[in-house]
Order: sequence, then C-alpha cells, then structure tokens
Amino acid sequence: MPIWKQAASLEQLNQWNQNTINAHLGITFTELGDDYVAGTMPVDTRTRQPMGILHGGASVVLAESLGSIAAHLAAEPGQRCVGLDINANHIRSVSSGEVRGVARALHIGSSTQVWEIHIHSSQQKLVCIARLTIAVLNPKSNK
Repeated sequence: MPIWKQAASLEQLNQWNQNTINAHLGITFTELGDDYVAGTMPVDTRTRQPMGILHGGASVVLAESLGSIAAHLAAEPGQRCVGLDINANHIRSVSSGEVRGVARALHIGSSTQVWEIHIHSSQQKLVCIARLTIAVLNPKSNK
C-alpha cells in the first residue's frame, strides 16, 4: 500500500530539479515505488573530488534530495518539509559511472520524519548510507 499523501509523477519530480543543485549535479529521479523514491547521479567532473573519486558531499546531496522529495510526498498537502539533520557513512569509493540511491522511511510522524538512503555503485556495491531527519511544518508554521 502506498505511503504517499500527495500525487506526483517521475516527470514532475524531474521538472522540480530544473535550476537547482540537482540539475547541476545531474541527479535524476528514476523510480517512485509504493514506499520509496530512487534516483541516480553520475560520477564525473561535477561530482568527483580532487583525488578522482566521488565527493562525499555529492553523495549527501543525492541522499538529501531523495529523502526530501520522499518526505514532501509523504506529508499532508499544505505541510512543508525541511531538513533538520543528515548524517552519512561513506563505505566505498567510486571513480566513474553512476550511483543509485534509494530513500525509504524509517518513521513518518506528524511533526518529524526519518529517512534512510542507501547509495550503490553501478556494480551494486554499497557506497554510502545516510539518515535524514525532516521537520514537518504545518501551514501556520510557514512564516
């Protein structure tokens, strides 16, 4: 059973990427399942650090982008979701290809949400695990 309280298509999610850091880094939403959001990011000159491997900060951008969109879709219409905290464990380096992230809810509450994002290489090797905590703001709180 879907956890989403707001409807969206992959086309709409990717349109939201326009003129954002997601577009600059080449992040694309690729799947919208009943209880997860997935997307990819290239490992190239935009996302590598000077040593030639995927920058940990780029992995965190992918994780937060996937988790934030998922949180928005899981919130009631009119509510606003903003990040409170993100942490990431970088497990393995990647120097080329692309990475794929999948965000799944650990907790969806009325005032907070917690999302876990797993990022894998093209070879299906775990690259990063991130946990994103979201504050859910009600319309009166959106000042």
